[in-house]
Amino acid sequence: MDVREKIALLPHSPGVYRYYNADGEVIYVGKAKDLHKRVAQYFVPPERLNTKTRILVSKIADLQYSVVDSEADALLLENNLIKQYKPRYNILLKDSKTYPWICVTSEPYPRVFLTRRVEKNGSRYFGPYSTVMHARYLLEFFEKNYPLRNCRHKIDSDTILRGKIRPCLEFHIGRCKGCCVGAVSMEEYGSWIEEIVTFLKGGVGAITKEYEGRMRSAAEALDFEQAQVWKDRIDALQAHYARSIVTQVRDLEADVFALVFDGPDAFGSFLRLRGGAIVQSLNLGFRMNIEEEQDAVLSEFVAEIESKFGELSKEIIVPFLPDVQMPDAKYTVPVKGDKLALLELAAKNAREYHFNTIKQREHTDPDEYRRSVLEELRKALGMKELPVHMECFDNSNIQGTNPVASCVVFRNGVPSKKDYRKFKIKTVVGANDYASMKEVVNRRYSRMLAEAPDDLPQLIVIDGGKGQLEFAWQALCELGLADKLTVVGLAKRLEEVIRVGDPYPLFIDRNSQALKVLQHIRDEAHRFGITFHRSLRSKAAIQSALTSIKGVGRQTEERLLLHYGSVARIAAADPEDLAKFVGPKLAGRILNELNNERKDID
Repeated sequence: MDVREKIALLPHSPGVYRYYNADGEVIYVGKAKDLHKRVAQYFVPPERLNTKTRILVSKIADLQYSVVDSEADALLLENNLIKQYKPRYNILLKDSKTYPWICVTSEPYPRVFLTRRVEKNGSRYFGPYSTVMHARYLLEFFEKNYPLRNCRHKIDSDTILRGKIRPCLEFHIGRCKGCCVGAVSMEEYGSWIEEIVTFLKGGVGAITKEYEGRMRSAAEALDFEQAQVWKDRIDALQAHYARSIVTQVRDLEADVFALVFDGPDAFGSFLRLRGGAIVQSLNLGFRMNIEEEQDAVLSEFVAEIESKFGELSKEIIVPFLPDVQMPDAKYTVPVKGDKLALLELAAKNAREYHFNTIKQREHTDPDEYRRSVLEELRKALGMKELPVHMECFDNSNIQGTNPVASCVVFRNGVPSKKDYRKFKIKTVVGANDYASMKEVVNRRYSRMLAEAPDDLPQLIVIDGGKGQLEFAWQALCELGLADKLTVVGLAKRLEEVIRVGDPYPLFIDRNSQALKVLQHIRDEAHRFGITFHRSLRSKAAIQSALTSIKGVGRQTEERLLLHYGSVARIAAADPEDLAKFVGPKLAGRILNELNNERKDID
């Protein structure tokens, strides 16, 4: 049966549909509130679909579906099927690393340890934790406050009765109560484990209240040593959670989700709060292989967290409502107060995760990293083309002396030093940065139009404000390039981007890689121009110091500099030694001129 014929038979019910290609591979899994309506939306005239969706539809050879009771069930089933089939065109998890968990075994005397493998052996697992440091800090807290065993022996009643295991050093130094020799009962040991489990589930408030009750009971019974033990436990709990308290609402129990989008990628941050403290957190990355709405991505994020952490909290804090909401949960989009602060904290974590992912990509896949940075720059400047070829201009002079300009070239986001160019200003008299900029831009691109018209840059950056940008724009207009190239100015004071005809500057996020690229090319142009300017000033200083002396020509100057190395050494030379090169009369005149007049040679 043809796919379009199957669509006519689809029910108007919630469910999950699967698209197969000609090889029988699942290429897409989707959820729907109404299967018939949702699937039919793919099979419309191609011009109504975006490019990626058209490619997906062109590869569909078969369709299968499953009916479920609700949208929430459809979301969870979709999440499981995506993990099972890993379809090419679905939202896929980008983060493949294994997160750490804390395992509590199901033995008579359970062990508590860190692991990255979750096995179905009856043990209880808590996590995952976004960093191994967080998990290890929790284990250190347990070791300090509970005398648990850390050995791997199989310990049960028979092992204890037969005396098969000798107590280790941990027992003798008081860090273990000696399960192996029956020094502690299973009931007492089990009470410690249950406290730890309650702790890992986020029930620190209940544990604290219980400890406070035990402390008061011990104090009333005049057992002050035991009361001090419970007080130390309370202080340790409060010290541990002091760094995690982020809201004044101490009884808040909620899950917080935040997303940051970057083209086909999304970066999510999840926080779980218990008693006003963060007890779990996780960052995940998603790649959207066909165009997806943001509310659909948020639904996938929530479903993924539920599959990892189990049942969600009764309150879910989100930046916007997902397209599918979990039953028995209250979704909150905060606009102020502590809950908004929590959402902003999650968003900050998502942005940091996004930044770190990009920086990591700089080393693992530099080509893709540079492409993403250029794409970010293209969007920030509103360009149509990717700025794979950029050029930046800068002027250098001191009170109009030795005016020069530099042009540096970046290709694919990195300097192309063989394409750098330096200019001596020829037509402008005095310190006129505006006219100098116009001259240099005109000279640069009139020559490129004559010699390499296909190698024009997509982006031109002017080191300066509105004045320099306006004169550069005039030069491009005279060459007929105004409509073909994007030109912007980058002012140093506030790192603001100036655009032609726009009275308001553009401020790019200071932490963005796009702004860093603009700053890099601007600083490189300044460095290159200053270096050229200094070399000309040095040459001018040498010429004014030697060639202005009567009787010293170019050949004499070169001979003296070749021997002495600098004007300063010539001035300090022995008269008789200098006379060997130029004669005693001229040697005396040179020493007199150099030592009696102060020349600016810098």
